[in-house]
Amino acid sequence: MKTILEKNGVNIRYKPVGQFEETRFEKIHNVIFTDSNQASIKVAEEIAALIRKKQGANKNCVLGLATGSSPIRVYEELVRMHKEDGLSFHNVITFNLDEYLPMEKDNRQSYWYFMHEHLFNHVNIAPENIHIPDGTLAPNKVIDYCIAYDEKIKKKGGLDFQLLGIGRTGHIGFNEPGSHYNSGTRVITLDHITLLDAAPAFLGIDNVPRKAITMGISTVMSAKRIVLLGWGENKANIIKKTIEGKISPQVPATYLQDHKNCTFVLDTGAGSQLTRNKTPWLVDESLEWTETLTSKAIVWLCDETKKSILSLTDKDYNDNGMSGLLAMEDSYDLNIKMFNKLQHTITGWPGGKPNADDSSRPERAKPARKRVIIFSPHPDDDVISMGGTFDRLIEQGHDVHVVYQTSGNIAVSDTDALRYAEISKRIAPSEEAQNIIDSIEQKNDSSFDSLEVRKLKGNIRQGESYAAVRYLGLEDSKVHFLNLPFYETGTIKKNNLSEKDIEIVQAIIADIKPHQIFAAGDLADPHGTHKVCLDAIFESLNRLKTESYMDDCWVWLYRGAWHEWDVDEIEMAVPMSPSQVLKKRYAIFCHQSQKDGVMFQGDDSREFWMRAEERNKNTAERYRALGLSHYAAMEAFVRYKF
Repeated sequence: MKTILEKNGVNIRYKPVGQFEETRFEKIHNVIFTDSNQASIKVAEEIAALIRKKQGANKNCVLGLATGSSPIRVYEELVRMHKEDGLSFHNVITFNLDEYLPMEKDNRQSYWYFMHEHLFNHVNIAPENIHIPDGTLAPNKVIDYCIAYDEKIKKKGGLDFQLLGIGRTGHIGFNEPGSHYNSGTRVITLDHITLLDAAPAFLGIDNVPRKAITMGISTVMSAKRIVLLGWGENKANIIKKTIEGKISPQVPATYLQDHKNCTFVLDTGAGSQLTRNKTPWLVDESLEWTETLTSKAIVWLCDETKKSILSLTDKDYNDNGMSGLLAMEDSYDLNIKMFNKLQHTITGWPGGKPNADDSSRPERAKPARKRVIIFSPHPDDDVISMGGTFDRLIEQGHDVHVVYQTSGNIAVSDTDALRYAEISKRIAPSEEAQNIIDSIEQKNDSSFDSLEVRKLKGNIRQGESYAAVRYLGLEDSKVHFLNLPFYETGTIKKNNLSEKDIEIVQAIIADIKPHQIFAAGDLADPHGTHKVCLDAIFESLNRLKTESYMDDCWVWLYRGAWHEWDVDEIEMAVPMSPSQVLKKRYAIFCHQSQKDGVMFQGDDSREFWMRAEERNKNTAERYRALGLSHYAAMEAFVRYKF
């Protein structure tokens, strides 16, 4: 089995999920890991091996480094190896890819700040060996500076290793669509999608600089070794275009197809759209047809042929690379099995239907009245993602508890917080209200929210949450706010999951002893909060699994505002009537601070209620197109078996 480093002659083994085969689809060597954490460790090990190899030869090691969320874990592991394993950086020279323009070094959004916070402040690298583009340059000095930056790289012997991330525009560095193959370090105007992606870190798109200094394509391609990191489903489409598409300046990362020593290191989400993963029957006709793969293929075939499940023919299967599936069963039997499987996912009783045969239902009939925890990472994910199901569980008499894992304070704008503080001051003048007003008005790009401001913003989110669940008929005593510590940094960047976070989540589960848990399985969340919250739940379940009440606990995962489960993945689909769709909408409206110009919009300009309705409508339409009953909308869930 070929692995990254065996292929390139280095003595460290990557252990990817599956073997990479250079198919007619893929044009860049890549490996896929189930977990980005393990993938990052392997990349850090390669970098460390290169540093040590150069030290053994008494040579400098010249690294090209990237910023953004993708390489953070790589840097953490390098720091760990320095502190615990004696990895020295005395011979390391670094050149960073890019920097915003204009941008002061002490601004917490600067890449200078980022690199020192995550790496340079924690290792023994000489300050004179650190090179990061200068975001304070006057316009008349930029051109000469950029030329000198490239020359300095050459004088140091060129880049031995270049670490890259990838933007949704296909940019590497800040080489946006239209960048030329021969481009060197230069100033570039940022694409609108890039501005949207950066907006959360800058607390709004209006605060994001419109320009940046970036290494050019030619500079990047001159590196002797390139590793590109890609994490999460939100990168899947651009990863597919880059690896399988034609080389094009409209997707600058495709230039990497011409590099002789480049590897993409991906997690399963980022690699999910590659042909060998999405439609492996088009790559390998001899593959093993598991039940999961069969379901995936049949749903895909319906989409491809525009037919319902029961309308598929032998010819449809044969014409689309599925002859191996027909060798096991004929199309009639395959169609019936798949139709029944999907039909059995549909239920109007998400807590189970009392006194009913549950052998073909997604949930158990007993106990008739279940204790239910709905975990919500932010204070609105519950109603946005499963508001209809939430409402149904309450109406059907279950003991429902909603647990908000974080305060959500970072998503409240300063404008909203100032308005509340001023209203409070007018109603009951106080020194505390005035201090909050002063703190907000004196805030600048390099400052953080004070504790008082964060508390106010958290209280705003709490008040909105109470309003939403009261509208659905839930008592206040069933609402729990955990305010997990990892989130309470006052910035977009959160701390790693801690023991305290896990203990808090574990305690609420142990207290309620639920028969059902609903949790956000949406790992495409752009700020990563959903993943940390889910990890806290999973670890808590692991620790509690020996408790007797856990034998009766089922866990259902919903998706957030960013993606929905694929139809072949869905294990429970809860239909909603038009009136329930409206009720869900009004519950979302209660979260007023997240309407009309929400701070963390992502790549979708619609408000969250509009996204949710469209997604729920699309799920229902997909079921209808597959030949099943037609509903106004449906919410979807996948069961997690721990």
